[in-house]
Order: sequence, then C-alpha cells, then structure tokens
Amino acid sequence: MPREKFQTLTEQMFYILLCLKEECCGMDIMSRVEELTNGRVRVGPGTLYNLLEQFQSAGFIKETKVVGRKRSYILQEKGEAMLREEYQRLKTLTDDFENIFMQ
Repeated sequence: MPREKFQTLTEQMFYILLCLKEECCGMDIMSRVEELTNGRVRVGPGTLYNLLEQFQSAGFIKETKVVGRKRSYILQEKGEAMLREEYQRLKTLTDDFENIFMQ
C-alpha cells in the first residue's frame, strides 16, 4: 500500500522546511542545510527546486519575491504544522529507543 505524500518527511524535506522559518532563496537554503547539519545533509538544486514546487503546491510554503531567476520563500502555518508533526514522530521513535535500550 503506497504511503500518502508528506506523511513523513525525509531529512532533506525536514531541513528545507526548517530553513524556511525565515525567508530565503534556494541558494541560501542549500547553504543553511549544509551548515545546520555540519555537512551531513546536502540538497542539490534539482532536488531542492522539485521539493520547493511540491511544498508550494501543498501550501507548506509561499513564494515571497522574485528578482530575475532568484525566488524567495517562507514557511506557512501548514508547513510549520507538518514540521511539528514530524518532530513529534521522531521524538516518539527516540523515546521508544530509550525505553528499550537505556533502562
């Protein structure tokens, strides 16, 4: 049975949305993701712009300005709610781990 779109987020999706708490453009997002994760997670331009388009269509983000080819985006309430849901899901996983392995 296929999983519903955005039921869970990949690391790249999570960090892209996290970066958009503040308005920024695609190049800024790529840099911030790498910086936030100490280089552990990288987002290439193809993946980034594909996800930005999907997030925008889903109402998670909105485009704030366009200057030439440079487009800026910001997180919307629906996107923040998705981030919070994913955070809770991940926290539940780590809590379960701690309950079994850290007793």
